[in-house]
Amino acid sequence: MKAKIAFLHKPHDLRIEEVKLPELKPDQVLIQVGACGICGSDVECYEGLSAEGRYDLGPYTPGHEWGGKIIKIGSSVTTLKPGMKVTGDCVMACGVCKNCKDGLMPSACMNMREIGFRPDSPGGMGEYMIVEEQYVHQIPDGWSYSDGAWVETFSIGYFGIWGNGGYIDASDTAVIFGCGPVGISATMVAKTSGAKVIVVDPIASRRELALKYGADHVVDPSTGDLKEQIDKLTDGNGPSVIAECSGNNDAIASIFDIAGHSCRVNLIGHSIGRKVPVELGWTIWKTLKIKGSGGTKDFGQRTIRFMSAIKDKYDFEALNTHYFKFEDLQEAMDTAVHEKEKAFKVMLKYDI
Repeated sequence: MKAKIAFLHKPHDLRIEEVKLPELKPDQVLIQVGACGICGSDVECYEGLSAEGRYDLGPYTPGHEWGGKIIKIGSSVTTLKPGMKVTGDCVMACGVCKNCKDGLMPSACMNMREIGFRPDSPGGMGEYMIVEEQYVHQIPDGWSYSDGAWVETFSIGYFGIWGNGGYIDASDTAVIFGCGPVGISATMVAKTSGAKVIVVDPIASRRELALKYGADHVVDPSTGDLKEQIDKLTDGNGPSVIAECSGNNDAIASIFDIAGHSCRVNLIGHSIGRKVPVELGWTIWKTLKIKGSGGTKDFGQRTIRFMSAIKDKYDFEALNTHYFKFEDLQEAMDTAVHEKEKAFKVMLKYDI
């Protein structure tokens, strides 16, 4: 079977090519893609600013935010059926190496793959994709394929707060740094818990969006002393929960200044490869609890249930600011690259 599939060969070299799909292995499913989001990490790989995309190993098919329909299943597949609407995990742990058997995060897997970032795990920027059963999750029939494409993003904000022993409830005041797709997801998660939610972002359109998706207050960090602004909104106590979703150096450094005593700090935004000067001593004197979340673990199905519970309140479809047909992939990527402030989520749509 032949299909049109995108391959990133090197920075700024993204091509749609017609290729023959490999035969299904017993544990794999063939999926016809209905929608695929372009993530900020896809943009950085395209620009040559991230080592996450492994075109050094060979051309690979991007796209880790996707929704589609199962067309065919392998001989040993038992939980999935043709016709099901599905989405899937990004970080693919093998489940059998020493670290996996120790229950460590998927990012610790000694055989880790990432769908949409490596030649051995092609993503959703193609008419069809092949994925092992263990990484695929059914979504409700009533969902759009672009809703399915939001699951991976939402799971990062959700797991970032709740995963690895985290929690939040109505007694908390949460500060969310960054209101991109992950930040808006963390905002919805925090508000659903009943917490008071403050979102920090320098972009006005994103602050306005945050107010529509759960924020009680928004703060522009460029208009004055951030600690003073946060103290004013928290009666001088500071937040009890922080979700750093921006990966911005200034935001990371400010965590230690604005955090309240015993604050639970959740580091979500990517900053690997950079050293950020921070006043780490506040960790001691404020008894801060800091945790990371490289990928997610066992949150795919939980994320789908969470999103189902709040979809009547929050319009995920409205978060997709730009739609492009798959054949217009280059225009879609150019939009994501050059219109970063306006293009909140660029979504590819396929004939299905």
